[in-house]
Amino acid sequence: MATTNHHSCPCFLLLFSLILFQFHLGKCDLQPDYYSQSCPQAEAIIEREVTNLYHKHGNTAVSWVRNLFHDCMVKSCDASLLLETVNGITSEKTSERSFGMRNFKYVQTIKAALELECPLKVSCADIVALSARDGMVMLGGPRIEMKTGRMDSRESYATVVEDSIPNHNDSISLVLSRFESIGLDVEGVVALLGAHSVGRVHCVNLVHRLYPTVDPTLDPDYAEYLKGRCPTPTPDPKAVFYARNDRETPMILDNMYYKNLLGHKGLLIVDQQLVSDPTTAPFVQKFADDNDYFFEQFTKAVLLLSENNPLTGDQGEIRKDCRYVNSI
Repeated sequence: MATTNHHSCPCFLLLFSLILFQFHLGKCDLQPDYYSQSCPQAEAIIEREVTNLYHKHGNTAVSWVRNLFHDCMVKSCDASLLLETVNGITSEKTSERSFGMRNFKYVQTIKAALELECPLKVSCADIVALSARDGMVMLGGPRIEMKTGRMDSRESYATVVEDSIPNHNDSISLVLSRFESIGLDVEGVVALLGAHSVGRVHCVNLVHRLYPTVDPTLDPDYAEYLKGRCPTPTPDPKAVFYARNDRETPMILDNMYYKNLLGHKGLLIVDQQLVSDPTTAPFVQKFADDNDYFFEQFTKAVLLLSENNPLTGDQGEIRKDCRYVNSI
């Protein structure tokens, strides 16, 4: 007659506990349509507001894309970027890396519309992610299906911004290592930098390539155009002196960026290094040759960025006002 092996029971209980633990973790992870019960119209409201803002202020779409990058590269996709300097918090927006960022006030427009529909249900971190997604569409880019469920941080990470976000003058190896730290491979980095297809660069970040002598890697005719945009080696940072990232299709997210790089028309040093470095150059060529392939790789890179170390469950909060942590 067979006997029951009681020694197997603890193993069974351990396995059952692990299954329950994994299920609990899964419930806390980001997921598609996270707001389907708590605020079914959330994503539609964000899309509506992004679209309306784009038609009033076209450059907001570019701001949403940049917000995603600056928020998610610093510790976590948790809307820490949006916090103001108040009550012992130093805003990440005070960092030199945030120079030229704008349109933060319109995040509040989106948040207000959500609060009207579903108070304290939709996080600012998800607003950052979904406004970037919808902004990319307004700019002619791919539609990227993003998961939601990010919570908002209760703190700013101003002290580590410059260690997390690459500078436009950094070496390509340093830039690659920064992105590698969040899981992006070389092709993913080259694809993500394709966001430089839209927007503009202030002359403060350009003049070192023009004065006192022109950077030899710049196309001479293009350098003359840039000198027209930036006529002095000491531009006022508060004045509106800038050049578009892409003269041909300045407000369209496409592979023209890579074509410009091959023509020695990269605005920033980091852009031009993509062509001169043998590690990254083949991907520049591939993206320049095929816009659909660029969109494919760009989508993968953006998704990976948007899911960097999110706060979920009780790790964060849902701010009532994206600029301030909730009062206790």
